[in-house]
Amino acid sequence: MSVHSEFMNWQTTTPFQGAGKPAEQVAFNRIELGAIMGLYGQMVAAGEWRDYGMSFLSDVAIFSIFRRTAEHPIYRIEKRPKLRGKQGQYSVIGMDGRILKRGSDLRSVLRVLERKLIRAVE
Repeated sequence: MSVHSEFMNWQTTTPFQGAGKPAEQVAFNRIELGAIMGLYGQMVAAGEWRDYGMSFLSDVAIFSIFRRTAEHPIYRIEKRPKLRGKQGQYSVIGMDGRILKRGSDLRSVLRVLERKLIRAVE
């Protein structure tokens, strides 16, 4: 197994919580964060996005995107490994809670947001 495929298979991390008990949580790996941050940087440069936040819970990792810091997120990129075999583990969710795109390939799921970059630049 190559290093690249090892990164693609990582799903959880186990930080220590409290009295030495590891608490399992879902996290984005380096490759996934690279894809997300690449898009995020383009949208910041276009003046569309201003801030982000990340949450790592036991069943989901969330990358929240904000137009302004004090607002609710305009988009959420979620990773839910338990949905890998069903609908796909990645999804992009709009401000109103609608799922804009879901799938098993993060880059194809992020394309729904890249289309908004093309409109912003035109």
